[in-house]
Amino acid sequence: MKRMLQIYTPIILSFLLFFCSNPELKKDIKTDKNQLKKNDKNPAFKNYWYSGKAEITSYKLSQVRYGEIHGGTAVNIFVTEDFLPEKQVKADDPNKKNVSILKLNSTKNFTTGIYPYTLMTSTFSPIDINQNAIKISFSAQEWCGNTFVQLNNREDYQIQFYSYFESNADRKINLKKEILENELWSQLRISPENLPIGELQIIPSFEFLGLHHKEFKAFDAIASIEEKENFLIYTINYPKLERTLSIKASKDFPHTIESWEETFVSRGKILTTKAEKIKTIQSAYWSKNGVADTEERKELGLN
Repeated sequence: MKRMLQIYTPIILSFLLFFCSNPELKKDIKTDKNQLKKNDKNPAFKNYWYSGKAEITSYKLSQVRYGEIHGGTAVNIFVTEDFLPEKQVKADDPNKKNVSILKLNSTKNFTTGIYPYTLMTSTFSPIDINQNAIKISFSAQEWCGNTFVQLNNREDYQIQFYSYFESNADRKINLKKEILENELWSQLRISPENLPIGELQIIPSFEFLGLHHKEFKAFDAIASIEEKENFLIYTINYPKLERTLSIKASKDFPHTIESWEETFVSRGKILTTKAEKIKTIQSAYWSKNGVADTEERKELGLN
């Protein structure tokens, strides 16, 4: 017995030390490896996301900028596409190498004083939630100039950043692959039960990092999800950034995003950006580009 204790005690202690010190175990990521197959076999999922139409949702926006709240509108466009993983662009033709992705084009329009802001973030997330987003791009246009950021998912994250600010001068950086906040919006639509929760390393939204001149890297974050009546509320808190994002979505499929709130410090004040849903429609909008094709804009409240 004594001999057995001498042999196994170091092994047991090493095992316990690994589990106590391994930061990966702080994560509670319940990713279902078979989620892609479940979606493929789910008639509701296929009928909604592969109908040949995009889902377009308009929002009334209250945007924090320069220590104040500015009114505006936001639009989220979710649509499935075939994507070429090597070129990392939308495929022109059917190809066995194509990857099925859920693209989110998120836009914001608001005015600060005399001059307007136009923001757009495009996130290309595989329907297979076990893969990270393949590509993300963010752009901001306002009277001072342009900002543009693009991430390509290769052996690591390759990020190109262009800006008119000296402190944000043109540069290229590589990052270790971590969870991307931008991709979590699509995962909420695809499989909310598999959203990562707990203590995590997350790269915040490109909009936040780009507009606030923050370093592009992963930050410590705490993520949680709760059910409230007929809704899911997914919350990410970044203690070091003093920033919290909460996204409210319908509990039932297709998990439409009803609203979101983003609280952070702006010019010494704790303020909250809010977006409240106006209307959701499905439309093949890319074919409706004539002067006469304005009725659906009116329906979305985007006159």
